[in-house]
Amino acid sequence: MIESSPLGVLFGVQPWNFPYYQLARFAAPNLMAGNVVMVKHAGCVPQCAIAFEKLWREAGAPAGVYTNLLISHDQVNRVIDDPRIKGVAFTGGVEAARGVAARAGQNVKKTTMELGGSDAFIVLADADLDKTVKWAVTAKMNNTGQSCIAGKRFIVAEKLADRFLAKFQAALAALKPGNPMHPGTTLAPLSTEDALVTLLAQVRRAVAKGATLVMGGKRIDRPGFFMQPTILTDIKPGNPAFREEFFGPVALFFRVNTEHEAVALANDSDFGLGGSVFTQDIPRGQRVASRIDTGMVFINHPTWTAPDLPFGGIKHSGYGRELSSLGIQEFVNKKLVRTTSINAPA
Repeated sequence: MIESSPLGVLFGVQPWNFPYYQLARFAAPNLMAGNVVMVKHAGCVPQCAIAFEKLWREAGAPAGVYTNLLISHDQVNRVIDDPRIKGVAFTGGVEAARGVAARAGQNVKKTTMELGGSDAFIVLADADLDKTVKWAVTAKMNNTGQSCIAGKRFIVAEKLADRFLAKFQAALAALKPGNPMHPGTTLAPLSTEDALVTLLAQVRRAVAKGATLVMGGKRIDRPGFFMQPTILTDIKPGNPAFREEFFGPVALFFRVNTEHEAVALANDSDFGLGGSVFTQDIPRGQRVASRIDTGMVFINHPTWTAPDLPFGGIKHSGYGRELSSLGIQEFVNKKLVRTTSINAPA
């Protein structure tokens, strides 16, 4: 028989961009498996970390089941080194992941890494254009594009490219900046001044290296960290934008002549988190999805997340899975117990 048993105390390093959901998706599956968790949340959302731990206490969770660590980045290694920590789950950027994975590796501890993405949004020639454009806006602008699974590279069949681009541009231009707590707001700010400055610099660098700025590319003249929805085209492999992740309202637009070109372009990335394929021919969409080198592909829907769906990637998007039954099994010991006759041959 195979016995499943928890590893013990797990350490989670979590990001700011979905400050409650990220905590839930780490804690819930691992507590279900019988582990307990300690969490270092992002430094810019300590109120969320404190509120989330309070919810566990109010729900009657035993002391120590869920614990916040209000620590700095420099203190993370001390926690990983502690022999009581049996596994580490990290969500964030590639550079920080290298440090966390290396430290855990030195301690021979199991890790999962959920990192960035540069998801391809593939539009085949037979896609329903109007419905696809609506999903394209959702894919790009969910959380103002500050999502690892946001649509980032829009790869469109030449037959639809001009019409898709015109409709996509019009839809983005119609978004209204404002207070994100107001129902009428459809364009929210970025998280911080640094995030905005970084994104603006990426766009400038892309244009300087030959990309065409179709729209946007500037800060919006109003209080807050608002950026114009932006579309870049004519991005060649030598352009830094071809390899980078744009964490905000910037869409990279590509034209392709064939399905093979679309797949090759989608796979020409250091990332491999999610992706989507839009077509009215479902078997064709499934064939294309099977050829895309990512951890997840959705057909006729942007890459998404739900508790019952395994979530994770390959390449620089990390390894391991969160959520679903696969996520519950990540930090579990699968122990073989075999009973035989004492007289059985060796």
